[in-house]
Amino acid sequence: MNILIKQSRIIDPTSSFNGRTADILIVNGIIQSIGKTISHKGAKIVDGKTLHVSPGWVDLFADFADPGYEYRETLSSGAKAAAAGGFTDVCIVPNTRPALDQKSAIEYILAKAAALPVTIHPLGAVTKNTEGKELAEIYDMRHSGAMAFTDGTNAIQSSDIMVKALQYIKPFKGVLIQVPDNKDIQPQGLVNEGITATRLGLQAKPAIAEELLIARDIKLAQYADSRLHITGITTAASVKLVKEARQKKTDVTVSVTPAHLFFSEEDLVTYDTHLKLNPPLRTINDRKALQKGIADGTIDCIATHHIPYDTDHKTVEFEYAKYGMIGLQTAYAVLRTALPEISQERWVELLAINPRKILGLPVPSIKEGAPASLTVFAPEQKWELHADAILSKSKNSAFMGKQLIGKPLGIIHNNRSHLLL
Repeated sequence: MNILIKQSRIIDPTSSFNGRTADILIVNGIIQSIGKTISHKGAKIVDGKTLHVSPGWVDLFADFADPGYEYRETLSSGAKAAAAGGFTDVCIVPNTRPALDQKSAIEYILAKAAALPVTIHPLGAVTKNTEGKELAEIYDMRHSGAMAFTDGTNAIQSSDIMVKALQYIKPFKGVLIQVPDNKDIQPQGLVNEGITATRLGLQAKPAIAEELLIARDIKLAQYADSRLHITGITTAASVKLVKEARQKKTDVTVSVTPAHLFFSEEDLVTYDTHLKLNPPLRTINDRKALQKGIADGTIDCIATHHIPYDTDHKTVEFEYAKYGMIGLQTAYAVLRTALPEISQERWVELLAINPRKILGLPVPSIKEGAPASLTVFAPEQKWELHADAILSKSKNSAFMGKQLIGKPLGIIHNNRSHLLL
């Protein structure tokens, strides 16, 4: 595979070419040369207005529903959506049937995903069947290729299980990923507690349910002297808790979803079930606090929380709809639209550099002689998402038909090109 990317702006804080506009020649999956004007006979030309190139993006938290729920998503359809969204690497949650809670399940995912356009990293379950009752085969899964450990969409409720898991992963410097959701507080809550919930007549989930679990898990991480990643934080108080933990040198990192940076609880007035998320959409002030956390460096990375569901589970009354929506193809555009003032270097840091640092993956650099693991994108391109362009098996997106700015154009990864040019 020989590819020549013409006049693209390189966005890579790890590269000496960062910020420069240049041609990039890729020969057999290796960046052979970078320069002002390059020609190569027989190379596929990639050209377009305002092209940008960065190291490949990484998603820390996506549900590909395979095995067991293939009517929602498969490894293949999820990988196609990820590639179209600019992601070269995706970590998938263990909430499958059977759950990814033993080494054979991890090996199954890695074998089945080997030929796909993106690199899929299975996340091993912390507990058996992600039920939060008994520790799973963490050490065996680590040696079989589990990238990190989480019960995925099922937040670990037991403090005893949580601290044991944190202690267990410490010797091999593993990371435990947790969604902040204390189910002891209003477990039937559907939306954020506040005026909007009252107006809509929906059961409320108070912000303290999130904040209590974050405070507890930070304390447990401090006690175990282990690594914790909290994904999908949604409140101003949660951001403050993380800042305070950092001051105490706690090894905690956090991610937010594009949806929580874009929407607030006020967008629920239409009862759009695509916006039924867990944790739920919060207040406008909470959203502003998350956006400020992006700007000031408090938030480490972006996690799409791509959770596909079929029409039967979403086109129902709000209280019966499942939590979650898809997000891989729209992630960058949503970020760019919600926060147009944030630099491309910061987005690349959040999407490509920091996730790899958290997971312990090597960070690819755009330099001559390096393997090409690249995302191609156009920050100024305006577009709308339509159902026929969605490559996921599920279409549960609240961004359908919205004007977005910033379009991922695909990836070059593992000596293969998946570009939408």
